Amino acid sequence: QVSLVESGGGLVQPGGSLRLSCLASGNIDNLYGWSWYRQAPGKQRDLVAVISTDDDTNYIDSVKGRFTISRDNDKKTWYLQMNSLKPEDTAVYYCSALVGGTFYWGKGTLVTVSS
Repeated sequence: QVSLVESGGGLVQPGGSLRLSCLASGNIDNLYGWSWYRQAPGKQRDLVAVISTDDDTNYIDSVKGRFTISRDNDKKTWYLQMNSLKPEDTAVYYCSALVGGTFYWGKGTLVTVSS
């Protein structure tokens, strides 16, 4: 069994920053494909950022230059540093990973960007 738990969401003013964390536990010996998704109210869930086993990163255009994905294998944790936040970044953010060919999701953490 694999568990992914997000933390770090909350309310922030436009222009502010947040760092999301995702802690993996369980049978995660073959964990790869660390990523973050988000789902705004009434919209589909979209991929935001992904980091590979070679530490290559990719982002959706709307967050490039503002968000950074990283990981700490020793801590079994990956992160999403979000800077210069905008109201349109408001969403539930989910971490996800592939473990042994199976895709797992966390339950999500809410990020609200509002003045």
